Amino acid sequence: MKFAAKYLKDYKKEAILAPLFKMLEAIFELFVPLVMARIIDVGIAGRNRVYIAQMCAVLILLAVIGLVVAITAQYFSARAAIYAAGRMREDVFFHIGTFSKGTLEDTGTATLVTRITNDVNQVQNGMNMFLRLFLRSPFIVFGAMLMAALVDFPAAMVFAVVIPLLGLVVYLVMRTTLPRFRQIQTQLEHVLLRVSENLEGVRVIRAFCVEKKQREGFAKDTEELMQRQLSAGRIQALLNPVTYAVINLGIAGVLWICGGAIDTGRLTQGEAVALVNYMSQILVELIKLANLILLLTRAMASAGRLEEILGVKGDERCHTGNDVVGDTSCALEAKGVSFSYKGGREEALTDVSFTLREGEMLGIIGGTGSGKSTLVGLLRHAYDRSGGQLLLWGRDVAGYSDEELVEQIGYVPQKANLLAGTIRYNLLSAKPDATEEEMWQALDWAQAKEIVQGKKQQLDEPVLKNGSNYSGGQKQRLTIARALIKKPKLLILDDSASALDLLTENRLRQTLTSLPWKPTIVMISQRASSVLCADRILVLEDGEVAGFGDNHQLLETCEIYREIYRTQFGEEAVDAS
Repeated sequence: MKFAAKYLKDYKKEAILAPLFKMLEAIFELFVPLVMARIIDVGIAGRNRVYIAQMCAVLILLAVIGLVVAITAQYFSARAAIYAAGRMREDVFFHIGTFSKGTLEDTGTATLVTRITNDVNQVQNGMNMFLRLFLRSPFIVFGAMLMAALVDFPAAMVFAVVIPLLGLVVYLVMRTTLPRFRQIQTQLEHVLLRVSENLEGVRVIRAFCVEKKQREGFAKDTEELMQRQLSAGRIQALLNPVTYAVINLGIAGVLWICGGAIDTGRLTQGEAVALVNYMSQILVELIKLANLILLLTRAMASAGRLEEILGVKGDERCHTGNDVVGDTSCALEAKGVSFSYKGGREEALTDVSFTLREGEMLGIIGGTGSGKSTLVGLLRHAYDRSGGQLLLWGRDVAGYSDEELVEQIGYVPQKANLLAGTIRYNLLSAKPDATEEEMWQALDWAQAKEIVQGKKQQLDEPVLKNGSNYSGGQKQRLTIARALIKKPKLLILDDSASALDLLTENRLRQTLTSLPWKPTIVMISQRASSVLCADRILVLEDGEVAGFGDNHQLLETCEIYREIYRTQFGEEAVDAS
């Protein structure tokens, strides 16, 4: 539990007071059998009702004090566990936020969600119970053994045999169940992934009529999870009956020894009852301790999984400094840029070179899988290139901080993604200090003004998760407005007009070329019509540059571009151009 201890350091007071108060409760509890012995040996044997009433008052007093102390201890333990778990969850969440795109793809959403929810809760429960019982239970066990030795040493030898035997049982159960709990958490991730994929892809599932296959896959995953839980549960279920059996044998041994001792006069009846009570206390506390260890076993498995996530290198990108190494009048300059995805056998980009001046528009076109979006990822420094140089305004892109890149680059992703909230909230996420006028202006530039004006609440119109209450074209235009509102120096549109009709797309292109602050624009598209107005067009094929120039130059020199143009406009249009 070193991982949890690191977070409990900030709550030392609570982490110290909780077990101390529980130990104080245990001290009062250890006096109860002695008081009972006095009631039997003095009060009942002597028919002294006043003495019995006094001792009963002492028992009530011990119970009240124990209750107050126990509540106080539980308050401190719960406070420490909840706040420490909160810090832990924050650390995991913010660490996940530093992951590069590649790391997120490798790790998987389902895994991260399980770690930050279920695993943190398991560790929180483990910390809470640990603070409450890690001193109390051992103290009562060994304290009861010591008190029993003070009452009668021969009878206490039974305790000396029972306690190590129970410790061995608990150890064997813990050692057996720990790997099983790890497997359960891993399988839970598979189930969560299955549920997430089914919920997000429900339209595709229904479109291809594969509901039965998905049900069968879900049933298989949940069946495997159930079997693993049953496997761990069967072993865990042995703990209580085995513990009870050992303790009851111990009690039988104590009674057998006490019977002979009472006959010889070495023990009184009250002392015999006290010894049995101490054995019962040990039974109760060992059951608690055993359950605590099982809970800690789960918590340790979850803590290991959280450490694994925190141990993942957050940002795989490197920063090379702020030195200007190129022409500052060039907005973009690529010199032999290469890139390979993690685990990929072939390069996604190979020896890509081009230059784009300030205020110009670059169109990037190519077939599916040609490396267009990968190149954009490198421009945004979502990945580190494998080789070559990639410069923004004369500085290596790796020399910019994330804040600088976000400030200067407006990015519209290939898949339009709106945040749950309102239209206003989405626009303010890009520029928190934006005025009402700036919001409407950005919507107008993105051809989205009529979308918002047609809503009852306009800018305060609700947006559901991923913008599911808007059409594909509406989401794309709202996403473009979000990128335009901060007036970026570099605007990157990653096939962000694919859902727009030709008329709207044409109006959008005209607006982009006449924006008042004259941004440098990089536009990716599958359609030649979308990049015709670009100053430069970069044609990619299998990660390599197949052509670079304007529309007329490429029609004359680049066969791939000519083929794309021909499929969209026809042979006559190629000849006319």
